[in-house]
Amino acid sequence: MKNAFLLLSVVFWPLLAVGQSPKADLSSVPGVVISHSPASTRYYVGSPSIAMLPDGSYAASHDLFAKGRPGRGTGVVRVFRSTDRGKTWSRTAEIDGIFWATLFAHRSALYLMGTDAKYGRAVIRKSADQGKTWTVPKDADSGLLVKEKGCHCAPVPVLIHKGRIWRGMEDNKSGGGWGAHFRAFMMSAPVDADLLKASSWTISNRLPMDKQWLGGKFGGWLEGNAVAAPDGKIVDILRADYRFPQEKAAIIHISDDGKTASFDPEKDFIDFPGGCKKFTIRYDPKSKYYWTLSNFTPKQHHNYNIERTRNTLALSRSADLRKWEVRCVVLYHKDPEKHGFQYADWLFDGNDLIAAIRTAHDDGLGGAHNQHDANMLTFHRIVNFRDLTMQDSVEHFPLSDSHAYGP
Repeated sequence: MKNAFLLLSVVFWPLLAVGQSPKADLSSVPGVVISHSPASTRYYVGSPSIAMLPDGSYAASHDLFAKGRPGRGTGVVRVFRSTDRGKTWSRTAEIDGIFWATLFAHRSALYLMGTDAKYGRAVIRKSADQGKTWTVPKDADSGLLVKEKGCHCAPVPVLIHKGRIWRGMEDNKSGGGWGAHFRAFMMSAPVDADLLKASSWTISNRLPMDKQWLGGKFGGWLEGNAVAAPDGKIVDILRADYRFPQEKAAIIHISDDGKTASFDPEKDFIDFPGGCKKFTIRYDPKSKYYWTLSNFTPKQHHNYNIERTRNTLALSRSADLRKWEVRCVVLYHKDPEKHGFQYADWLFDGNDLIAAIRTAHDDGLGGAHNQHDANMLTFHRIVNFRDLTMQDSVEHFPLSDSHAYGP
């Protein structure tokens, strides 16, 4: 790999999970290991999120999910802080009753917005001391935003645009199981409102999917990004469960008042690199491009389960949100079974991108359970991201294969 970008490789040992064997070996893990939960615990790292605080420090968070263990439906989020631009991290809090949450800074405070459990109620929590202590959403005046259970989300962007704050959500009220049951909607509030009050928030109508879309091969939509389109309108760009090499995303249109969501299946599905997995989109005024980090599937992995091919993380851009170009592969492992760099949440930091990533990788203790059930939260800095090309991809990505990337 050329020196166009840097993926830090510092390990902060005090954050390893309680009870972890001292024989863990994280030396091969790309990035800074913020948190580690070995597969043997059967607690897996999910929902990475990152924020920049007003004092220049960084905050990061993740939740823990489990399979076959008591309490798997409850929410636990761990919050971390770095005062040296991501080189080392310390845990500031472990919070019960929050899940699938976005961490974001707003007007000198830090917030976590998500659900209070798996398919629970929509909630928001606030910290006024850089993530050490957090409010409790007891009622509609303290952070309980949607009291009905069944809400779903991920650490998707919180967007400020035209005096409002916007955040995509879903619920599971359509029936039919995972994918089919998701209904997409948008939440928004005035930027100067008390975000802990449910009355501050406007909620759009909820849009169900239709299994007949995409030739009957559409499995559902979820984890939507609030984005300001080139015309200034708000859209919700969602991951589309369409398990074919030419992956898709869906663009839902939101009215200016945040009350109405609409979708045209003939026009609003787009080709999107990694669209079958969760992604984050943000607009960069300097380059005038929209950017994403997503699990693009190179051609050498088209014979694997597309939805679980998370071993390739690519930087892509678009001028109009509809036509996307893969610019550079920033993380890659040849094995898609037990290695993944997924759910990347990221921010602009000058000429760099900083990212928190749910990582499944070798740890000297047997590695991850699989690519989905990650064992680490890692931090990455992508230096001079605007200048990167495919020639700057990580060295072990098979760039010499002319069919390694592209549609």
